[in-house]
Amino acid sequence: MNKISDTAISFAPAQLADLPALNALLTLLFSQEHEFTPDITAQQRGLSAILEQPDTGRILVARHQGEVIAMVSLLFTISTALGGRAALLEDMVVHQAYRSQGIGSQLLAYTLAFARSQQILRMTLLTDHDNIAAQQLYQQHGFEPSSMQAWRLKL
Repeated sequence: MNKISDTAISFAPAQLADLPALNALLTLLFSQEHEFTPDITAQQRGLSAILEQPDTGRILVARHQGEVIAMVSLLFTISTALGGRAALLEDMVVHQAYRSQGIGSQLLAYTLAFARSQQILRMTLLTDHDNIAAQQLYQQHGFEPSSMQAWRLKL
């Protein structure tokens, strides 16, 4: 584990030049999740689409010494219930060498501040049922479980 101080970490929107690092983080994430399998080509298409179309969403990153060590994706939509912008929080992952140091919490706090600056009224996310650590992190930042259930259909 690379122990680093809070001041050594910076947070910012990702750039196209970050694609290789982002793709590596997604491969790590999708290797851990129950529903997904890493697919570098598909991941690169998705990442590029978000980075090239900022109205669609943003990818936010944590950096240490210029290296991307964590990421989160925000995808924008409109909530008819709230009458304004909403976001899906997806793909939150911290490189395994930097875990358990509060970086995920700091990135999530940065993400929430960024969302508020973009007039996002609600943020929704999904997590694996058995990912208790992630659920605790989200609860610490004000997220609450929903009574709604996620359903999917691949087209």
